[in-house]
Amino acid sequence: MKVIFTQDVKGKGKKGEIKGKKGEIKDVPVGYANNFLIKNNYAVEATPGNLKQLEQQNKRAEADRQKEIDDAKALKAKLEEIEVEVSAKTGEGGKLFGSVSTKQIAEALKTQHDIKIDKRKMDLPQGIHALGYTNVPVKLDKEVEGTIRVHTVEK
Repeated sequence: MKVIFTQDVKGKGKKGEIKGKKGEIKDVPVGYANNFLIKNNYAVEATPGNLKQLEQQNKRAEADRQKEIDDAKALKAKLEEIEVEVSAKTGEGGKLFGSVSTKQIAEALKTQHDIKIDKRKMDLPQGIHALGYTNVPVKLDKEVEGTIRVHTVEK
């Protein structure tokens, strides 16, 4: 009997997304399907109606994913045009006290340009330790990376 998995069942099938597809379709014994999988809502029978519904869910998920990618690409283009200015205290010789963190960059981006980006998506492991311009890579999506141009100035 063919079933469409609605939840993960260890060793048998996965509900999860496999290359964007939802609900794995597998052939299982009739008794196992009726007495365990369907009874416990781990799977539904692979009828033409259920297969069509699964296909529509996959199309919808694909369209949503494409929209996310398009939004990330639009944000990437917007980030390339702007510059974020962050002020920091400096000592003699223009050296910073401490460093400029991704949290400060995210806050400055929000206040100056009204763009909200999570600080954890910025790839700046050491922080910024000097005045001037720095390009900070940002992971906007699994497939889309952008950069934020940060200008560090003296307070």
